[in-house]
Amino acid sequence: MSSVPMFLANASAATLRQGTALNPALVAKAEAGPVTFYPTDSTIFAQGDQAGPVYVVEFGTVRICRVTSDGRRQINSFHFAGDVFGFEAGDERQCYAESVDGAGIRIVHTDASGVPPHRLLRLALSSFADAQHHLLRLGRMSAVEKLASFLVDLLDRQASDNVVALQMQRCDIADYLGLTFETVSRVLRNLKDNGIIKVPSIDRIEIVDAAALVALSD
Repeated sequence: MSSVPMFLANASAATLRQGTALNPALVAKAEAGPVTFYPTDSTIFAQGDQAGPVYVVEFGTVRICRVTSDGRRQINSFHFAGDVFGFEAGDERQCYAESVDGAGIRIVHTDASGVPPHRLLRLALSSFADAQHHLLRLGRMSAVEKLASFLVDLLDRQASDNVVALQMQRCDIADYLGLTFETVSRVLRNLKDNGIIKVPSIDRIEIVDAAALVALSD
C-alpha cells in the first residue's frame, strides 16, 4: 500500500473529527426531499446503482460498505446526524449504504440544490480525506491503535466527555478496522483490564483514562 502524505493525513484526521456536515441553513435552502426512515440494516442505495444525489443524515447512523472481489464485506465509513454521504467520482456507485440503527435520510439533488458549488466541493474533498485517513489507519496501525483511534474519533464526534455510544455491532467495527470480531473483543477486554475504559453495556463504553487512550491512538 502506498504511503499517505503527512499533510493529507493531518488534514483528514481533523476533517473526520469535524464530520462531513452540511450546514442546516444550506439544507433548508436546497431542493432537499423529505426525511425518509430506513429501518435497521435496510439499504439506502446499492453498489452498482447510477450515481446521482447526495444524502444528509437527519438522525441515526449509516455505514458505507463495499463487496470485495472475493465476496467479503468492507466498511469504508460511518456517518452520523448532520453528515453528508454519497459523493461519487464516476457515474456508478462504487459502494452501498445501509442504515445501522434506524436512520432518517434526506436526499439533496446536487444539480439544482441551491448549495454553493464551493461548499459541495469542500464536502467532496472532506469525504476523500476521510477515506485517506481510514487507509492510513488500516495500513499503519496495530489492532490496539486502530481501536483506540476509532474510540477517540467517536468521542470527539459525540456530545459526552467520557461516554461513547456504539450504534454499530462488534462485527461492523471489525469490518471497518480490518480486524476479526475476536480481535475487537480481545482489545476491548485488554483496554478494560488496563483501566482505560469500562464497558457497562454492549452499546456503551466509558472512557476512564482519556489521555492513555489518545496516546495509544497516535
